[in-house]
Amino acid sequence: MPPDSDPRLTPLQRFGHELARCRKELGLSQARLSERLGCSPSLIGHIETASRNPQLDFAEACDRIFNLPTSDYFVRLWRRTRQSPTGPGWFIRWLDEIEPHATVLRAWAPSVIPGLLQTEAYARAIFLGHFSTPEAEVEDQVNSRMERQQILHREKPPELWVLIDEWVLKRPIGNARIMHEQLRHLATVARCRYATVQVVPYDTPCTDGLLSAFVIAELPDAPTTVSVDSAGRGEVSADHELVSLIWDRYDRLRAEAFRPGESLRRIEEAAEQWKPKS
Repeated sequence: MPPDSDPRLTPLQRFGHELARCRKELGLSQARLSERLGCSPSLIGHIETASRNPQLDFAEACDRIFNLPTSDYFVRLWRRTRQSPTGPGWFIRWLDEIEPHATVLRAWAPSVIPGLLQTEAYARAIFLGHFSTPEAEVEDQVNSRMERQQILHREKPPELWVLIDEWVLKRPIGNARIMHEQLRHLATVARCRYATVQVVPYDTPCTDGLLSAFVIAELPDAPTTVSVDSAGRGEVSADHELVSLIWDRYDRLRAEAFRPGESLRRIEEAAEQWKPKS
């Protein structure tokens, strides 16, 4: 995805945005492009402003004319405009099809450290605390969580923007040794170039974060998708209204957060407080 493309665009707006971007990069007016595509200039204008739906043959013609590195780029964008963001095609498995392909992940954690940043011992303590989970399945869940973290060890990991409630640093998960190890690990991640970790003060007047944890995933060739926790199964969706709502909550929480340097200091201080006495 081009760096100047707003990840909050709807699929139709995204198609129009990319059409206008590619047209301008070739130095073409809407009239000149319409001649090459065999359509009216007004159609180009309507598609660029997302007031008309493109057709498949239009997308195929765009791919031929713009000759992009991804040969079916506009066809893939067109397919996104035809899919319902709340239908079965979008309730796909987050761990298999969203998180591994995200270029940017923005997370809010009001109760525990996010799964991608958990140590093995911390994750095990969380799963052991789920009394509905048979102990025989705990290790499988821990191993699965650790495997997820492989995306952070790639040559080009996703950008991480993580907001953590200050109470998470104080909430005992497991024992003091587990907490000390976890917060030291969190501090290490916070120093990485790909990650920005910020602590949201426990006394913030912003109550948007009390509702649930969530993650916003920006993808290279698909609409921005969110994963929202709940007491039940949670929800994964690319519905534009829901994505905009969650992003607004993220922005409000981040406005209340400590700066990254101050957040790191608080994480390190909390780690020292959890350090075992012996």
